[in-house]
Amino acid sequence: MIPELRKKFNSEFTEEKYNSFVREMNDLLKYPVDFRISETPIFLSDELKTKLLYACDELCKQLTSTEFKVQMKDAVPNYLNVPNETDNPELFVFDFAICKDENNNDFYPMLIELQGFPTLYGYQYFFEKAIRNHFDLPLDYTPYFSNVTPVEYVSVLRNIIVAEADPANVILLEIEPEKQKTRVDFAATEKLLGIKEVCISDVTKRGKVLYYKRNGIEIPIERIYNRVIFDELNRTELKFNFDLNEDLNVTWVPHPNWFYKISKYSLPVLKGEFVPKCYYLSALKTYPNDLENYVLKPLFSFAGLGVKIDVAKEMLDEIKDPENYILQEKVEYTPLIQTPDEEAKVEIRMMYVWDKKPLLVNNLVRQSKGKMMGVDFNKNKTWVGGSTAIHKQ
Repeated sequence: MIPELRKKFNSEFTEEKYNSFVREMNDLLKYPVDFRISETPIFLSDELKTKLLYACDELCKQLTSTEFKVQMKDAVPNYLNVPNETDNPELFVFDFAICKDENNNDFYPMLIELQGFPTLYGYQYFFEKAIRNHFDLPLDYTPYFSNVTPVEYVSVLRNIIVAEADPANVILLEIEPEKQKTRVDFAATEKLLGIKEVCISDVTKRGKVLYYKRNGIEIPIERIYNRVIFDELNRTELKFNFDLNEDLNVTWVPHPNWFYKISKYSLPVLKGEFVPKCYYLSALKTYPNDLENYVLKPLFSFAGLGVKIDVAKEMLDEIKDPENYILQEKVEYTPLIQTPDEEAKVEIRMMYVWDKKPLLVNNLVRQSKGKMMGVDFNKNKTWVGGSTAIHKQ
């Protein structure tokens, strides 16, 4: 999106630099990177950055409104409703496709999804440092927002996740964390904040207190950096030793209820220039006449599971639980990154924390040449995968 920077980067790119960069990322932390690292960052123009910031601000206004909170009152399934819900989500993200206006050829963002759940906050800190070790990126460009420096970024994460607690009393909670594709981020978080990853089945309870073992010693848990997707937990046979509905002496960060409230469940109630049309399937008395321009999404799936991009009336009629689906207007990603073969499409995730108010701190990027962003659609392709967007400070 900044032609001169793109031309310079591509002309100086070598496979040796890229392979060296990937080796550093794989050797830097206790886990390797289990997803593809793209060969390039994206260079965010001032014009597109302005539109992204405007879109984010408009969404934040809606998410923090009393009306939104009322609309989301039934979002959390009763059996997964965790007590002591916080007033606001401690961490949340917006995912935007980068599109192009056919009339004036300007780039613009279009909301794809949003989640009141952590993403690769720790990993992206190390990613930006490592990529600069191997590629000549402009020093006055940064992946951070809100005038946050890398040092301040770590401090913000510590304040949100650890707060006043001893890191020994804070855990990163997951389902078999060592098997997760995002495990490199758990390692990054441990290195930055000193908190251990713990499998939910290894947590024990006595009274209202949860415990885990560290070096063989039982330690009380005061704060949980929650990475458990409870729908995923329900699909496993993993047993754990406490009830989610219990009122326990622990602080969740972010509180699990926000996973449901800021999610695909939110999309039909959000409005704006950069928000596609979206409907609860169960609320439609008639389907749109142009179903070919819509995608069908399960409400609480993740990583693209169950998304149907070729929608027909017969498919919708066969759905037995329409209350668990949304119909969302298709968003056309624009191929825009020049690569040695075909151009790559971009999705940018804007990463927030709640620090008295929503604070935009960082971003991550996914690049694709396939029909969708997922790995299955980008097999045997290069210049695709995870990266970052850098912009002029």
